[in-house]
Amino acid sequence: MILVPPEPLTVFENSRRLTGPNRHFASTGAVLDVSTKVLGAIAHDPTAHARWQRLTRSMCVALGWSGETMALRHQSGTLLAIAAPGDQLFTATDINEWAWEQACEFFSGLSELKNASPHGLAFDQIHAKCADFSAARVIFQAHAAAEKNSAVAVSALVNASRQHGLPVFVDDISVSIGAGAGSHTWELTALPTPAEVPWAALYNIPTALVTGSNGKTTTVRLLAAMLAAMSAAGSKLGASVAVGYSCTEGVVVGGEQVESGDYSGPAGARTVLRHPNAQAAVLETARGGILRRGLAVEAADVAIITNISADHFGEYGIDNMNDLADVKLVVARALKKMEPAGTLVLNADDPVLLSRAADFTGRVALFALDDNNPQLVGIRKKSDAATCAVRAGELLLTRNGMVSNLGKVAEMPLTMGGVAAYNIANIAAAALAAAALGVDAQTIAHVLMHFGDSRHDNPGRLERWNISGINVLIDYAHNPDGLANLLRVSQSIQRQSRGRLGLLLGQAGNREDGAISELAQVAAEYKPDLIVIKEIESMLRGREFGEVPHLLQNSLTQSGYAIENILSMPDEVDAARVLLQWAQADDVLVLPIHQKPARTELVTLLDAMVASQWQAGSPLPTRLDYVPLNDERES
Repeated sequence: MILVPPEPLTVFENSRRLTGPNRHFASTGAVLDVSTKVLGAIAHDPTAHARWQRLTRSMCVALGWSGETMALRHQSGTLLAIAAPGDQLFTATDINEWAWEQACEFFSGLSELKNASPHGLAFDQIHAKCADFSAARVIFQAHAAAEKNSAVAVSALVNASRQHGLPVFVDDISVSIGAGAGSHTWELTALPTPAEVPWAALYNIPTALVTGSNGKTTTVRLLAAMLAAMSAAGSKLGASVAVGYSCTEGVVVGGEQVESGDYSGPAGARTVLRHPNAQAAVLETARGGILRRGLAVEAADVAIITNISADHFGEYGIDNMNDLADVKLVVARALKKMEPAGTLVLNADDPVLLSRAADFTGRVALFALDDNNPQLVGIRKKSDAATCAVRAGELLLTRNGMVSNLGKVAEMPLTMGGVAAYNIANIAAAALAAAALGVDAQTIAHVLMHFGDSRHDNPGRLERWNISGINVLIDYAHNPDGLANLLRVSQSIQRQSRGRLGLLLGQAGNREDGAISELAQVAAEYKPDLIVIKEIESMLRGREFGEVPHLLQNSLTQSGYAIENILSMPDEVDAARVLLQWAQADDVLVLPIHQKPARTELVTLLDAMVASQWQAGSPLPTRLDYVPLNDERES
């Protein structure tokens, strides 16, 4: 047995490049996350931050950079960010680390930390050699020059693309110019000169960004369907437009699945924008990708922010709703790069979001559940206003003073007879974005009356079965607001069926204890007759096995929920099977499923039960009956 010694502690928790517009800057840079877990009070010390800032600014100016810096303090540490050119980001991360290590050297408490760790604190070689600023400057100038020289060909293409008004996408493997069907991609090892680029054949495509805490994937799919319907009718985009979209479920272009898995970050956006068939792009833009790397695109025509709800606090410096809103509003940076500025679609029922977006100077379109919302009434005083909301049961789209009736909300399949209020909001957001992209009101209305007729329109999001009188709902509800929305829908079904309610409950390990407890409290509020707690082994994310289920159970009982109505299973599918075996006719089962392979298996089981005319109380098909032996489900 080979013993691997533990790694030494570092004076920072995470150091990364910001390869696109981000929370800190409108362009590229680097960010360092320093944590109180290792450094204690030093991580929050303003004197240390001032020393870091003085060193980074001086070094960046010496390299000809802007010298723009930001120290953003949060509960568990501080984010230290510096702006830097896109072709010198590795040097930027080195400078950031060096400056912080230099700043920390002034603290006597650091020596105690060194002694407390058997392997000491880790400092990079640059720090060891360059306590003197002048010596460090020589090294960093050499590093920056070498990095810049290695990227000369890339920089030439980036500059030329911007002169031609074309988007350019660069990663560690390739460079592409243009977007979708109007793009071409070259490997880094075989780049052309600007003179060799076929500029006349390259162009941009309509691009929409969709972010928010809940409803992103549904809104992405719905907006993509509206754009596809417009193209099918022979729009200005062309009669054979293939709409590409990326989301937590993968990448789809022209109705064909191109990639499977979570593609809600920069990789998914680049996959769509480099696809040779895509002539319009709808890109889910999740919080994690924005915080880790920034946006994949510099410019977009429209951006939707569906809502802001308490989730992912404690990660990447996000402590509260204002922080979360600021991260989501990074998409507005891409709108400012358009001429004229693109359209920002916002939820007028979300006061935190509206407050944080007050400084946006481009065009804003607002949606709400009530057409009399004061924010909508106020914005409609502008001649170019755009709003979408419900009045007397009908969805009204108002643009430039013209009102279009998109139909009765209760007749739109996604609303489940009007009870799924959160989907009404998603519908209104998608309608505004579609209108901003040139889709006519008649086409929007047609899509709204049909999208959701088939559960294949929106898999994994409010999918519904009725099996032997048992109502089964599968959804991705992954935070307290999402679960509350789903349980409100189930409650309306339960009132009609007069059956019992069964709930599958689980959470990923990267949530704070308080957020996990809040999820359980929401569950207890709706008084299910049975709760089966699941472990999500692939989403432990630093937690011990069984830790999250234990927190959930404790929170349920502390909320007054009876312990005898709680079961726990170590497998997501087995947990769902327990509920299916328990259920009787008229019962409602709410199954939030968070792993794609588990959902694939469960959907296969439910379809098999329908096909075999399974009866409530009968044994369920065994897993071998419906899972192929050569199982090729996604991991």
